[in-house]
Formats: sequence, structure tokens, C-alpha cells
Amino acid sequence: MTISSRLLGQALVVVLLAACSEAGKDASSPPVPGKAALTVATTTPQAIEWPLTLKASGNIAAWQEAIIGPEINNYRITEVLVNVGDVVKKGQILARIAPETVENELAESLAMVAEAEATLAEARANNERARQLREKGFFSPQQNTQTQTAADTALARLNVARARLKTAQLKRSKAIVLAPDDGIISARAATVGTLTETGQELFRLIRGGRLEWRAEVTSAELARLKPGQTATLSGPNGDVLEGVVRAIAPSVDPQTRNALVYVDLPAKAAQVVSAGMFARGEFRLGQSSALTLPQSAVLLREGFAYVFRVENDKVTQVKIDTGRRNGERIEISGLDTQAQVVASGAGFLADGDSVRIVPDRAASGSSP
Repeated sequence: MTISSRLLGQALVVVLLAACSEAGKDASSPPVPGKAALTVATTTPQAIEWPLTLKASGNIAAWQEAIIGPEINNYRITEVLVNVGDVVKKGQILARIAPETVENELAESLAMVAEAEATLAEARANNERARQLREKGFFSPQQNTQTQTAADTALARLNVARARLKTAQLKRSKAIVLAPDDGIISARAATVGTLTETGQELFRLIRGGRLEWRAEVTSAELARLKPGQTATLSGPNGDVLEGVVRAIAPSVDPQTRNALVYVDLPAKAAQVVSAGMFARGEFRLGQSSALTLPQSAVLLREGFAYVFRVENDKVTQVKIDTGRRNGERIEISGLDTQAQVVASGAGFLADGDSVRIVPDRAASGSSP
């Protein structure tokens, strides 16, 4: 046997031993386990009648605000009886204006009337004596005319004095500033010691304490609203107020292209919100059918919404569109009502995963 033949035989032996060794390893190695199936609960889309709403925002304002000012000029304010936030009744005294001065003017006017009445009485008596003497031939017609003129002048002066008395009496009634209606004082400029002026603002009053929500909506949304519809808005502390659409602005702001919708708020609104506040709310436009799922069944990834549809113990990731939310449910589209989807835990799944379905929605996790 040649050297080359021996080398070739040794090489074949080595190859055969290596093959046998690998075969032994494969036979003795345990099998690699597959990925465990997740235990999930499923749900199906449900058609529910949901309220159709329109979201909006705007300012809280007074329904009507009365400006209260003095009705007499150049008199000193001596007393202010109310402050901002006070609830007042119609006819309640808000402030007093120089009562002593007004009373003195009234007393002077009364004295002038009494003097004018006495002068008139004397002039009429003189005129009557002159008439009698003229009938007897003692007085000339010219003298009788003079006494008659004196009586007429005295009567005119009496009328002037009575007019001044009425003015003084009116001033006395205006020396107290009264609330023109029930409401809430929203502003106060009256200060003790200042002189009253024509057109001066002393107080502002929210009539009846009524507030309104001036919601802004776009011109496209305006056609969906009408008076009488219900609106709800939330206060700063989470309190919910319900109002009614009173009116819709007849024009649209040319700058913002928005229109105002005036919503009357209930009387208790003044305890929750204040004029000048900004509030968000929504209008109820009616009812509409919605296909819904629990929000836990919807997975958000990269700005899109997905669900995992279960078929033949495997899941398929399905893209859907979402809409309104109400409580724990969300409106969806892109599925039929018979589709079975994973009810919760979708974040642990991937497209094509195997699952094991249990009737109890609370079940989750992996099976052995």
C-alpha cells in the first residue's frame, strides 16, 4: 500500500467520526420550545345610540348689566351701603347723597310756597276791595287793573314756588341711590366724599344675577345650531352647568370667521362661574348611532389606531378610525359587528401572534 492510499483512508475515517459525533449531538439535544400563546378575552363592536354633540368655547358674560348713576348733580356722596358681589333686591338703598343739604333746600322751598300763598291772598283781597270801590265810583278802572295785575303776579309767583317745591321733593327722593332690579353688584365706583356728576357711574348691576355663555363657533358649524338646544359647560372646579341656546348672532366676525351663540345659564351659575371667565362646553344636537368598542381594546401606535382581530386562535392587526368618546367606550369604524377583537392587553401582542381565548375579560398573561 502506498503512502497516499494510507492518508486517504485516514481522512475518510476522520470524516465518518465527525459525522457520527454531530448526529449524536442532534439526537441528544432537547427541542427548542415555540412562543407561548397569550390568554386573552375578546369583545365585539356594539351599536349604541349616542348624543351628537358640537364642542365650543367662549366667555361668560352678564345677561344684562345695568349702569347705576346719580340723578342729581353736584352733591356729595355721604354713605355707600353695598360692595362688589353683594346680592341686592329691587328698591334697596345702595348709597346716600347729601341728605342734609337736600332737606334744607326742601325746607326753603316750603317756606317760599307759604310766602307766595300769603302774598297771593293779600293781592286777591286788595283786588276785591278795589272792585267794590270801583263799583261805588271811588276807584278808576286803571286802579282796578293794577290790583288785578298784582293778584295775577302773586299767583304766578306761587306757581313758581310750588314748582321749586316739587323739584326739591324730587331731589330728596333722588338723594338715595336705589337698585333698579334684583341682581348682583358687579362693579362699584362710588366713594364717600366725592361729588356727583352727570353721567357718572356709581355701580354696575347684573340684572337678576343671570349669566350667559357666549360660545364661538365657526361659520360652517353655525347651521347646525338653533334656539332651544341644550348646552353643557364645565366650571373651573369641575361643576357642570346646563343651559339653553337663547339666540344666535346674525353676523359672523370678518376677522375670525366665527359667530357667537348666546346660551342662557341657570340662576345657580353665579355660584359656579363669574362674568369674564373662559369656559369650554358642548351643544347637544340630537342622537346618532355609533359602533363602539371599549377604549382598552384600541391600541394607538405612531398616531394611528389599531385593534387585534382574532381568527383561528391568531391575531391580525387591523387599522381603524376613531371618533367620539363616551365614558369607557370609543366610536370606531372599519370593523363589522361580528368581528372578535382582543378586549385588553393589545400592547403585548404583535401581528400573527397565537392566542388562547377565555370568556372572562379579566384573564390576561401567558399560558405555560
